[in-house]
Amino acid sequence: MEWNDRGATRAEVAAAGSAALGRELAGLEILRDGDARMVLRCADEAGPAGERGTVIVKAYPPGPDGESCFAAEATGLALAGRSGLAPRLLAASQHSLTVVMSDLGRAPSLADLLLGTDRARAAAGLLHWAEACGRLAVAMAGRERELAGLRRAYASGSRGAAPGSDMERRVLAVAERAALVGVPVLAGLAAELTEVVREVSPDACPVFSPGDICPDNSLLAPAGVQLIDFEESGYHSVFLDAAYLRMPFSTCWCTFRLPAELRLAAEVRYRAQVARIWPGLADDVAWERGVRRAVAAWSLNSMWWLLRRALAGDAPLTSGVVAAPRARQLMRHRWQVLADELEADGGLPATCALARALLAATVSWQAEELPLYPALR
Repeated sequence: MEWNDRGATRAEVAAAGSAALGRELAGLEILRDGDARMVLRCADEAGPAGERGTVIVKAYPPGPDGESCFAAEATGLALAGRSGLAPRLLAASQHSLTVVMSDLGRAPSLADLLLGTDRARAAAGLLHWAEACGRLAVAMAGRERELAGLRRAYASGSRGAAPGSDMERRVLAVAERAALVGVPVLAGLAAELTEVVREVSPDACPVFSPGDICPDNSLLAPAGVQLIDFEESGYHSVFLDAAYLRMPFSTCWCTFRLPAELRLAAEVRYRAQVARIWPGLADDVAWERGVRRAVAAWSLNSMWWLLRRALAGDAPLTSGVVAAPRARQLMRHRWQVLADELEADGGLPATCALARALLAATVSWQAEELPLYPALR
């Protein structure tokens, strides 16, 4: 498969999927063609009786990033697909960096519901999604060695770093980003940042996660919530996924606010599931400490991509989308949530002061408060 600046062609990706699966596929529909990836819905009419229909083919470009994402996707689906909460892995080719998975159909994503107009449906979808994330963690509990073995096989010879490995570096070096808006290094900050990365390390109550649990990476299918996009899958701290709700949605393009009572109800759903793996999470002090440090980790990590966009201007995060936050609006929301969370228990005072200083330094942006999701207004 030949990749260039425009990626590969539909025919090339369909051919790679056919070779991986061992039977002829026909490319029907491009589902994604960007970020040097292509995702196709393909007709599979040569499969075993009862299994004919359509499949999804996902292809990655050569190079460290493509190799790492391919290995994580293939590994995550190989295990999570057995849970009933994710697509089933049908084939994977390390040679062409192509994954073939079962087709979940045309169900709406959680993002579709939150950005829509049906409040009851959006609220119910969020609660089901939070519980599904927790159920997947429970289903995968204790399978770290199995996942590590599969990942080694799919990543053989890969030069790519493990998914999520950049977060520690970015958090520890966040003073460099703060300097871009004139905020100096604060006394005691370095020690607190070391504490943050330690308390959200993979050793801190690890759970399996797809990695990027943005609302557009989940489908609300008739059979229940199905999680997709396992390019950053693996075991990481339970608090990193819990903080996704509280912030909300740490890395997502379609981030708006959630009503406090709904966010709390969703967090309760997730926590009830993961406490089955880690009973200590039932302790409120331990839970709040961990989640707040994960909020700090995600918020500071986001300054390596979101602050750059905010300084370049105040365009929406995704062009051509009716409902998308503006870069400056979301960056200030991240700092505001971080400051509020840390002030609630007095923890990490230097980090809290950093968030307040960043807010003060960017008042001139005149960014409006981030509104609620359209369906929840």
